[in-house]
Amino acid sequence: MDNLREGIQNHIIELQLEIDNIFARGRNSVVSEVTVGQIYGGMRGLVALACNTSYVDPYSGLYIGKYTTNEFSDKLPEEIFFLLSTGKFPDKESLADFQNDLNKRAKVPQYTWDVLRSLPKDTHPMTMLSLGILSMENESVFKKEYQKGLQKADYWKYTLEDAMNILAKLPELAAGIYRIRFGDGNLIPYDSNLNWSGNLAHMLGVNDDEGFADLMRLYLVLHCDHEGGNVSAFTSRVVNSALSDLYYAVSAGLNGLAGPLHGLANQECLRFILKIHDQLGADPDDKELKKYIIDTLDSGNVIPGYGHAVLRVTDPRFTAFMNFGNDNCAGNHCFKIAKKLFKLVPDILSAYKGGKVASPWPNVDAMSGSLLYHYGLNQFDFYTVLFGVSRVMGFCAQNILALGLGQPIIRPKSVTNKWVIDKLDEN
Repeated sequence: MDNLREGIQNHIIELQLEIDNIFARGRNSVVSEVTVGQIYGGMRGLVALACNTSYVDPYSGLYIGKYTTNEFSDKLPEEIFFLLSTGKFPDKESLADFQNDLNKRAKVPQYTWDVLRSLPKDTHPMTMLSLGILSMENESVFKKEYQKGLQKADYWKYTLEDAMNILAKLPELAAGIYRIRFGDGNLIPYDSNLNWSGNLAHMLGVNDDEGFADLMRLYLVLHCDHEGGNVSAFTSRVVNSALSDLYYAVSAGLNGLAGPLHGLANQECLRFILKIHDQLGADPDDKELKKYIIDTLDSGNVIPGYGHAVLRVTDPRFTAFMNFGNDNCAGNHCFKIAKKLFKLVPDILSAYKGGKVASPWPNVDAMSGSLLYHYGLNQFDFYTVLFGVSRVMGFCAQNILALGLGQPIIRPKSVTNKWVIDKLDEN
């Protein structure tokens, strides 16, 4: 792990120099304003955070560091975590070193399995994932070093140790949750000859097809990070800013991800596709599908998977999944319906009721569920676990860098209605 640690150290130095320059140019300069609507609207669009792992451009989509989706979608998750944490892709030696380190840390302790097996049979798999992480909190290297009197400059180093231990165990933990919750309870052994995503695919025991392993790779890569203001990333960051260790912070972020408004979107998209399949058949023509879409809108419902808070173009992650589907499951009925929706929905939304929809284009969720379903992963409640496994990479990288930069506890100011009224009266 020496190469990763050195890369993070160098990246922290680079970022700190940038921040020093920013402060020198105008520490008290105003760069954004807050509206009343933002105060009461979930702070949507409020510029109040610095995040150097990823950025979403309205017209070109997700960047990890300086790389676009098209430039990183063919990578391994291990390479993506390296990129998130250091700003650079690893060379072959660094990648091999990182993977070897993960292999050494991969075994989930027996007491975690005992905890998970003791839960009610219908426990949600996201509850199991969050609890599984929390059950290992006593293993936190950061906590033990902090109790000895850890220097602030070294916080990030021991948070990295926790990150490595959590990330290494995630494939076995997630796959074990699937086997306990939806299978026969027998766990499939970890294979040190496989990479991180390959092991997840292997231990799930869902499908031995190489295409499924590659889908797991792509899925984990494309969901890894999405700026710092989404519910899960921000929750994780707030918790860690209090110096709660990464086990607490990751579990907290996953709890946010479990919410229907955050992590369940691809399930809703797939349910919509399956409903079309049931009502219109496996190959609906454009005319009847268009009517179905308009009827859905007229009934006051949305088209799942279409629209985005930031993007004003087709999500490049959607395109990456669609390209995968074209290569691996072009004849699948759900995939074909998803493609037909892509053909029709943007134009319908653009014209619907005078074109009031700000973003009629598909996001990543519009396609991913149909691909998972194709390979036999049809337990919808598990889909968010896969999302979570991927997003933990972003949680870890964001917190490591924030601690390395000495960022303080997050504590924004809240105001009352009276305060807002008084401000309006002043104007």
